[in-house]
Amino acid sequence: MSTKKLSAVTCHVIASYGNTAKNVIHAYRAGGERVVGMFEQRWNRALKASRSQLAAGVAKNATSVQKALCTYSVKGLTMTSGGAQDVVNQVVKLADSGVHSIANNATRFEEKTGAHVLSTLAQAALPGAVAISSLADKIEKKSADLASKVAGDNVVVAVAKRVRTAARKPRVAPVAKAATEAASKVAAKAAAVVEAA
Repeated sequence: MSTKKLSAVTCHVIASYGNTAKNVIHAYRAGGERVVGMFEQRWNRALKASRSQLAAGVAKNATSVQKALCTYSVKGLTMTSGGAQDVVNQVVKLADSGVHSIANNATRFEEKTGAHVLSTLAQAALPGAVAISSLADKIEKKSADLASKVAGDNVVVAVAKRVRTAARKPRVAPVAKAATEAASKVAAKAAAVVEAA
C-alpha cells in the first residue's frame, strides 16, 4: 500500500531532521569546549605575563578559580548538550511511532471500508515527500560538515545512527493528532525551504 511507502519516506525525513539536530548539538558542544580551551590558554598567558607582579597566594587563587570556571563550563556544556540530545531522541522516537500508527490505522480503515481515498492521497503526496527527503538528507550532510568544522581537525564527528523503533500497539487518537500536526508543520517548512532555494 502506498501509505506504507509514504510512512517510510516520512520516517526517513524525521530521522534525518533528528540527525541534523544532533549534529547541531554536537557543533554547539564542540564549539563551547573550544571557547573554554581558548579562554584557558589566554588566562594562562595573562597570568604568566603578570605573575611577577602578583603575590604567590593571589596567583595560586587565580589559577584555582580559573580551573574551577573551566571545569564548570565544560560540565554545563556536557549536561545541556546531553539533555538536548535526549530530547531529540525522544521526539524522533515519538514522531516515528506516530507516523507508523497513522499508516497502520489508514490501512485498517481502507480494509474495513473498502474505500481507497487515503491510498490515493498518499500516492499523490509521495513525490513531494521524496523531494523533502532528499532535501533533508542534504541538510543533514551540511550539518555534519559544519559540526566537523566546529569540532576542529583532531575531532571526528560521529555520524548519528538512524534507529528504527520497534512497533508496538499505538494509542490512536492522541498520537495521530500530534503526528498529523507535526507532519503538516514539517511539510510547510520544507515547502518554504524548497521555494527559497
